[in-house]
Amino acid sequence: MEFFPLIMLVLLAVLLFVLPARQRKTMQARAQALQESLTVGAPVMTTSGMHATVAGLGEGTVDLELAPGVVVTFARQAILEIRQPATGIPGDDAPGSAGGRPADDTL
Repeated sequence: MEFFPLIMLVLLAVLLFVLPARQRKTMQARAQALQESLTVGAPVMTTSGMHATVAGLGEGTVDLELAPGVVVTFARQAILEIRQPATGIPGDDAPGSAGGRPADDTL
């Protein structure tokens, strides 16, 4: 029982230093794999929540097309995720039809 405080300190050190370091390393590996998998035309979301399409790739940068003809350059690290292309919503008969409900034009 006299080594109990020492054992507790060692366990605390493992919890505070080793486990977060492993998680950080895993997250860095995921981010690196994401940045390497970027391709022109891929829909992406930046860390600030901006949705765009990859228009070009540089060494440490990526050109994103926000709207037709509007291209901005971001650091590759600013890409949070590659989005899946939008698909039709079930029950959505026509674009802008509000899911098959009649449009409410009264304001």
